[in-house]
Amino acid sequence: MPGLTDRERTTIARIIRVNHAGETGAIRIYAAQLWRVRRSYPDMVPALEKMRRDEIRHCAIFGAAMIERDTRPCRVMRLWSLGGFVIGFATALLGRNMIWVCTEAVETTVHKHLIEQLHFLRDRDPALFTAIDAIKDEELEHRDHAIEMQEGRGSLDHMAYAVISTLTGLMIWLSTWGDPSLMARDLRVDQV
Repeated sequence: MPGLTDRERTTIARIIRVNHAGETGAIRIYAAQLWRVRRSYPDMVPALEKMRRDEIRHCAIFGAAMIERDTRPCRVMRLWSLGGFVIGFATALLGRNMIWVCTEAVETTVHKHLIEQLHFLRDRDPALFTAIDAIKDEELEHRDHAIEMQEGRGSLDHMAYAVISTLTGLMIWLSTWGDPSLMARDLRVDQV
């Protein structure tokens, strides 16, 4: 994109990579959860399969954006994949409510991150801005559905929510070399 600084191009590449990696992790979460849900909670299968299909489509969008902008996948992609599977499997073992707590925690953290990205991208990469804005809305639908399906929250649910949110945020930060901190700072400055 003409007119961008090297730093802006680097940040855009990191945005694409972390989103692609995050979608890969989400796909793995849903795959692990579906393994258990199909056996124990078949009524949850349609919602989780739809969410997984959405994440697969989002991953493809970011995969195409990597090609268009000549960037490569995230260096810690395997960690996203393994982490997604472990979180999905563990929450599925802990039951129906924990699956929804997991979805809420991940999507709430991702939503905050996407808002920061959108602020950064608005005037720098309109095509990527539009794609992420549409994806953000679907991620919010996932979060809202998860909140609606929960049957209250016990102390284990609160603890799991905090751990999953923290791990998701940490993976985002590690995958972008701290760019979310810079974007969040820029967002605060613009809002003053």
